Amino acid sequence: MSMQITFSDLEVFIKGGAGFLAKGPLALVFAEDETELDTTLRHHQQLGFHRVIGFMPKEFSLAPDLADTIVRVGYDVRRDGGLERAVNAVIDVAEGQWVFYCYNAEYLFYPFCETRVVGEMLAFHTEERRDAMLSYVVDLYAGDLDSYPNAVSLDSAFIDRTGYYALARPDAANHNHPKERQLDFFGGLRWRYEEHVPLPRRKIDRVSLFRAKAGLRLREDHTFNDEEYNTYACPWHNNLTASVCSFRTAKALKRNPGSTYDIETFRWHNSVPFEWHSRQLLDLGLMEPGQWF
Repeated sequence: MSMQITFSDLEVFIKGGAGFLAKGPLALVFAEDETELDTTLRHHQQLGFHRVIGFMPKEFSLAPDLADTIVRVGYDVRRDGGLERAVNAVIDVAEGQWVFYCYNAEYLFYPFCETRVVGEMLAFHTEERRDAMLSYVVDLYAGDLDSYPNAVSLDSAFIDRTGYYALARPDAANHNHPKERQLDFFGGLRWRYEEHVPLPRRKIDRVSLFRAKAGLRLREDHTFNDEEYNTYACPWHNNLTASVCSFRTAKALKRNPGSTYDIETFRWHNSVPFEWHSRQLLDLGLMEPGQWF
C-alpha cells in the first residue's frame, strides 16, 4: 500500500510536518531540476539519515520506492533566497537535530562512509563539542561531453586531483584582519572557469552539516550567523570534514549560453576518474578524518 508523505508547500510542511523533524539526522535535498534526483535521494538514504526530505516542484517525478520513503515538500528553490528561506524555516522547528542540505546531483561523502552510518560520524563529532562540519564542494563532470552534453554521468565522472587552495577570510568588523580558524576555499571548475563564475560564487566551502538551534541563520554565502559554525576546526586539533561531490557547477556551465560554447571538454591533465569512494577523497586531501579512525 502506498504511504506517500507529501506537503503542498513549505508553510504547510513547517506547520504540519514538525513530527518529521523531531529526530535526526535530517537530509534536505533541493531539486533545481530532475537531473539525478532519484540517485541523490537514494544516496542519502543509504548513508543512514533518519529522514530524507525532498523540496521540489510538484511536477517533478520520483521513482516509486522514493515516493513512498521520502518526505516530499512542494517548493521552487530557484527563487531568490529559496535555499536559505527553507533551511532557516527547518532550523526553527528542528532545534537540537543535525541537518544536512544539498541540491540534486550532489552526493555527501565523509571519512569511512562506506562502513559507518552518518549518525555514528555525527555522534563522534558531537563528542568533540562541534556543532557544525565544514564540507568542500568537489566538482564532478562527465569525461565526454559529446555523449553527455549536460555534463552529468555517474558512470564516467571525473574530478580534479589538484588545483585547490585556501585564502584567509577577512573580518570586515575587525579592520579586515583574518577570521580565526576560518578560510575561503577555492578550486575545481569554479577556479578553472572563473571568468564565467561571479565572484561571490567562486568559493567551494559550505557548512552543509550543522546542528539546528534557536536563532541560527544560514546566510547567502553558505555560512552561518554564529561564527563558530563557520570554523574548520576547534582550537585544539583538526576535526572531521566532509566532501559534497557535485555535478552542479558543470551542469550550469554547460547550460549557460555564455559559457557552453567555450567548453569542449572539462578534462585537463589533472583530471582523474571519480571512484565514488571516501578513500580517494581522503588521499587527495579533500576531506579530513580528524581524530576519527
